[in-house]
Amino acid sequence: MMLHTEETIQQHTYQFNNVEPGERLDKWLTHVLPDRSRTEIQRWIREGRVQVNRQTTKPGYRLEPNDVVTVEIPEVRPYEKIEAEPIPLSIMYEDEDIIVVDKPAGMVVHPAPGHHGGTLVNALLYHVKDLQGIGGEERPGIIHRLDKDTSGLIVVAKNDIAFRNLQRQFKERRVRKVYVALVEGHLQPRVGRIEAPIGRDKRNRKRMAVVPSGKEAVTEYHVIRYYPSHTLVEAHPITGRTHQIRVHFAFIGHPLAGDTLYGHRKQLLRPELKRHFLHARTIGFYHPRTEEWMEFRAEMPQDLQKVLARLAK
Repeated sequence: MMLHTEETIQQHTYQFNNVEPGERLDKWLTHVLPDRSRTEIQRWIREGRVQVNRQTTKPGYRLEPNDVVTVEIPEVRPYEKIEAEPIPLSIMYEDEDIIVVDKPAGMVVHPAPGHHGGTLVNALLYHVKDLQGIGGEERPGIIHRLDKDTSGLIVVAKNDIAFRNLQRQFKERRVRKVYVALVEGHLQPRVGRIEAPIGRDKRNRKRMAVVPSGKEAVTEYHVIRYYPSHTLVEAHPITGRTHQIRVHFAFIGHPLAGDTLYGHRKQLLRPELKRHFLHARTIGFYHPRTEEWMEFRAEMPQDLQKVLARLAK
């Protein structure tokens, strides 16, 4: 195999020739990047950080001669430097296997460049003393995530058995997630289904976008209430792509109120609304040990309630 490496900031580009046809992309990358786990590499591929011939693909993609693989390697703090911090948590439920937290807006789920402290993981490491290493070193116990400015429910595993079980439930789409969103304009029809593939935006790597080469993404919704210039909707993401609800509603011409990344430059509800209007209200799943169906609901936070009260007037 002939390998040429070109390095830029936070990104490595690999070009190879004369490889054995049919080798899996994720398996090949574990040989190229021996200090990275296959699980981590598969996550990069799912997040769109890996491209083959400038196209996102799947971990099981079979490589061909003359393929060009681009890998964007995120800078992740070593786990041993992630410190437990006594940050208050709004705990909805906890037992020996899981913990369900109502995450406030403004809190990042796990440490990342620019957010080394004050995250949900920092708080969890203080609250759950033996969480270390559950499901991986970088994001202990974290099975799914919410954007920094999205409030609402997130379930965390407290042991490896619970982690693998819940991870499988998410993969098999057995987890019920319900979000409440306020979108610009009057959304029609009142009940709908958005099916549009989502991938990394080639023009802006911080954004996701609806692209033909993206991963399957499905969001169902129904209208709760119409306001003069907005619509309150209940959204059910069937898949779990990054920024899925925000991207889908922007794609159909109704971006989330307050969304400065995917929405209108002129925000109608500023300065009252200081973040995008999205709240993870409900989460339901089968308990990893008892197999009992469990469902939790988090009331809408005060900042969003105040916005709705203003619109109602």
